[in-house]
Formats: sequence, structure tokens, C-alpha cells
Amino acid sequence: MSRSEIPCLSIAIAPLSSVGAQSAPTPKAKHYAIWVLQAPYPGGYLHHDRIWSEALSQTWQGWQQMFSLFPHPLPPEPQGYGDGEQSSFEPSLGSQTTSLSARLMQQLGLSLWPWLFNGPIQSSFAQSQGIAQGRNQPLRLRLDIRDPDLIALPWEIMQPRAGKPAISLDAQLRFSRTSTDVEPLCITKTNKGLNVLLVLGENDPTGAQTTPLQLEAEARTLAEILEHSGQIGSGSNDTVPSQVDISIQPTPAELIKRLESGNYNIFFYAGHGMPAPDGGQLSLRPDTTLSGTELAQVLVNCQVTLAVFNSCWGAQPFMRQNPQGNLSFLSRSSLAQVLIHHGVPAVLAMRDQIADEESLSFIRAFARALGERMSVDRALALARQQLLTLYKFNQPAWTLPVLYMHPEFDGRLLEPLESLLTELPENSPTRQGFSIPIAYLRQLDGLQAEGVAQGAFQKAPQGANNKVWSIRGGRLSVGRRLENDVAIAERWVSGNHAEIFCRDPSATGNGTPTYFLRDFSRYGTLILGSSGWQKVHHQEVSLESGTLIKFGSSQGQTLEFTIEG
Repeated sequence: MSRSEIPCLSIAIAPLSSVGAQSAPTPKAKHYAIWVLQAPYPGGYLHHDRIWSEALSQTWQGWQQMFSLFPHPLPPEPQGYGDGEQSSFEPSLGSQTTSLSARLMQQLGLSLWPWLFNGPIQSSFAQSQGIAQGRNQPLRLRLDIRDPDLIALPWEIMQPRAGKPAISLDAQLRFSRTSTDVEPLCITKTNKGLNVLLVLGENDPTGAQTTPLQLEAEARTLAEILEHSGQIGSGSNDTVPSQVDISIQPTPAELIKRLESGNYNIFFYAGHGMPAPDGGQLSLRPDTTLSGTELAQVLVNCQVTLAVFNSCWGAQPFMRQNPQGNLSFLSRSSLAQVLIHHGVPAVLAMRDQIADEESLSFIRAFARALGERMSVDRALALARQQLLTLYKFNQPAWTLPVLYMHPEFDGRLLEPLESLLTELPENSPTRQGFSIPIAYLRQLDGLQAEGVAQGAFQKAPQGANNKVWSIRGGRLSVGRRLENDVAIAERWVSGNHAEIFCRDPSATGNGTPTYFLRDFSRYGTLILGSSGWQKVHHQEVSLESGTLIKFGSSQGQTLEFTIEG
């Protein structure tokens, strides 16, 4: 799969190691290196280093107490290190009547932005945005977070200043997370539609609240949402075929067999999930789980493009306790990361718990955007906007989806409409059982043209050196440009001059298919009738077999339209 033509800026964050940091009883402040991995211009590969500030730790702790059921360990705070820019940072929180939740949501987003972008990284970001805007394209921004302590943070809520959209909501950006420590991308197939395997696992590990009947009802609801994703209601007549196959509480062997026997480009899991050292644990059925590492193998082998997990904590790394009793995250342990590391092109998972109502709203908007042939990162941004509108900015629903994309993946599940081959429509004469009469357009030589002028409406004689163009598929384009079916190199002929086409009987009303000429030109088209040459300009006229035509001028070459038989 080729790289996207959209300009891309990829930024990495990694801790800088220090001597004695691991053995010290109290960890010192973490220094972080921030550098550009990929930029759309040669001078964009800049780097910087930052210290995680006490102000950021306090803001993150307050945010978790408000929005997270299970607070996460904090990155080590500074001890004796100055970072005046961060500690003095106080975001504008607006009116004092603003709710505490809204202030916390905004404050963390406004705090994360300067920590990441201040300094030379800001220059690279601004230049990359300018290049993207100059090409009239969005900028694809990817974040490679290499410290597990920072993965749990909602980087998706970063915003440059109050009143500006968050980075994951900006229409001029395509935000996602990524990793460069990945297996090569090996997607070789293309799909005309959305082929989804919907897997419903166990919602409650105790088995006390979920019955098979409820699972079947949930499966029907989700399948209906996904299958209707191709029915576009935005004014387009394009319809993307969507097929959803359902597997309820399969065994690992049944799941593998189902994936291998299908041609799926989307794997969708709904059920219970928990962080675990080997890529999380998905509860397929009572006493049966599947790890991210195990699932990754079959998804890559079956060339699944997008994996979506409607389960809790799919984007969270596993938390463990070290010998000193401190909690810390295990590197490369989240479900989303493990799948990306193994070569799955795109993984969408939840950072924390998500309510059923919020989940269905998100799936509906996300599937609809995919059905409109949008890239995965753009579809996620629109679905996130839907969550923010429905459940408000000061609620965490819109912050929960986290998208990881392989660095070689361009985000496309389906080819854009403009690049598809033109297909025969359902209402064409051939599809409806009508045969299109075979017709030709034949160039006449000088003697034939003179005979036509003298003999008026009589049929021109057949010449040995005449050029003949057959009208295939019921349409023929004429003009000076070379891409036309008939290219006429005369100065009075327009680039796209006219077209000859066959209209089916249902449109003509006479019971037989009829050919017409439609003129688009600057100077018109001349047609020889019983009363001599008549000019057709930006009009549509029917053609009979034997009709003589000149395009643009009476001095132009004469062509004869003929219907076989």
C-alpha cells in the first residue's frame, strides 16, 4: 500500500535516561526528548527536550480524579529542576461560572500543547501546516509516544489556545498515534466495500448480566448500523456495498476459521476487555480469553485493514507494581500497540470505559463516515465531533477513542470515488435488456465532401481511406483534446465540443433506443438536414442514420453518422 500524498508530520516522545535514575529510592524528574521523525520538507527534522513539570502533574491528577474511574500513576515530578515556562503557565479558563469539569478539560488540553510544541517543534509544525495549506490539503499529524507513563494521557484533547479546536477535531489536521517499531505493512488486496466481521464476546466476565438473547439483540443492532454505513445521505448517489457477518462468543479456533474463510477488511469486537502484559485480554466467552498477541497473528495473516474494539481499556497499557511498591506501566502492552507492532494497518480502541449509549452513537457516526469513503483518521474526527455534540465538551466521551495507524498506512479503506473505474449503471439499456444499436462516425474525404455539397441529402459513397470511429457503450465524445474518442485538430473545434449518445426507450417514449447529439462548444455544430446545414449550439438533437455533421465551422471536415443495419 503506497504512502498517502497528504503531507505528514510525525513526532516522537521518549524519556532521556540518566545515571542512577533506576536505583534512586525517589525517582528524579524525567527529561523527555521530542523530535520529528517525518516531515514534508527537509528542514523540518528538528528536536527539543523537555522536563515534565509539577504543574502538568497536578493538572493531570485533577483531570483523572474528575474523569477516570481508575487514576493512573503520574510521571515523576521535578526535584530541583527549573522549568519556569511550564510552572508559570496558567491557561485562560473563561468565566468563573464555567463548570469545574469544563475548566479541567480545557486546562489539560492547553497545558499539553505548549509542552509538546514549544521551541523548534513549533516551527516544524507551522511550516508543515503551511505546506499542507499551500497544496489545499490537510496535514497528517502522528504522535509516537515511547514512554508508557505518557500513553495514558489524552493527547487527543491538546489545543493551542482557548477557542481553537482540539488537535483531534481540527478539520485541517488528521491526528493519530503511531509507532515506528513495527513489522512491514503487507496489505495486498483491495475491497470494493466494507466487509465486516462482527464478534460479540462476553460483556460481563461473571456471566450474571448478559444472556444469549441480549447478545443476539445487540448483534442485530450493531449489524444494522454497520450495514447501513454505505447508504450515503449527504447528497451523493454513491453507494458503498457493506456486508456484516456475525460471530457470537466464538472459541479461538472458531474465530480464526471465520477470519480465514472470509475476505474482511474490518474486524469489529464488542465485549469485555482488560489490560494485560501480552496486549490485553478479550473475553470471548466464559473462561475463554484471547490476548492481543494471539489475535495479531491471525489479523495480519488475513490482511484485515482496520481493527475496532468497542471494549474498555483497549488503548491502555498494563499497570504493574515494582519491588519498591510503585505502580508503573509496562511498555508495549496495550492491545492497540501490540496489533500495530505486528503490522495491522489501523487499530481503534478506547482509552477508558465507555457507556453503551455513547458507544452506539460513536459507531453510527464512524461507520457512516467510512461509508462515504473517508480515510480512517478523518472518519474518527467526525465521529469524535458527534460525541462532543451529543455528550458535551466537559464530558470524557469524545476523548475516549484512540487511533493507532501504521506509519506506512495512508488511512484508506476504500478507493476514493474519483479513482474508480466507471461502471455500467442499473438503468442502462444493456442492464434493462435493451440492446444498443451499433453506430459509427465516418470521416469523408474531399471528393465525398464535394459530392455531398452538390447532392444535398443523398448518402455519401463509401471511400477506401475513410477514418471510422465506432460508438461503443452508447457514447462518443468529440473535441480537440486528445482524451476525446474523436480528436479533431481544427482551431474552431472546442476542447470538449460535443457528444453522441444513445438514450434508452424509457426516456425517448418511442419504444426504440435513439441516438442524440449534444453540443457543448463555443461555435456550435452543423448538421445537414432537408433544408441545408443547420447550426446546433448548446442544444440536443436526435440523429438519424446517414446524418452529415461538421464541428465548429462550415470549413471543417465532414463526418457521417451511421447506424448499422
